[in-house]
Amino acid sequence: MLNFKRASALLLTIGVSSALFAGVAQAAAPSGTSADFGSAASTVAAERQIDLSAATKSINVNDGETVRFTANGKSFTWHFDTYANQGAFDLSKIAPADVMVNGVHVYVASNPVYRG
Repeated sequence: MLNFKRASALLLTIGVSSALFAGVAQAAAPSGTSADFGSAASTVAAERQIDLSAATKSINVNDGETVRFTANGKSFTWHFDTYANQGAFDLSKIAPADVMVNGVHVYVASNPVYRG
C-alpha cells in the first residue's frame, strides 16, 4: 500500500530541489549577451548613422530601430530588439571586437509603434 504522506513529501522534496537547481543554473548563465539586445544588420538597412568620438558617453536609440555606428574609421550596423526590461547597456556588448566603443552607454526607448 502506498503511503500518501511519504509520497507527497518525496514529490515536494523533488520539486524544491529542481527549483533550486534551476535558479543556480540561471544565475550562472552569462547575462547580457548580444542576442539580448538585437542582431547585426546590413548597412543598407540602417535608418540612421551615429558617429562616435572620444567625447561620446551615451547614445539614445529606439527599440526596433536599425542604426549604423562608426568609430575611428570602422563601422557596424545593429537592429535593436530588446526585452522590455533591458533599457540600457554598454555599447561594447554588441560592437565587434575591432570597433573601439569603450565607455559608451546605450539607452533604448520603447518602440514608437507600441507607445500609447
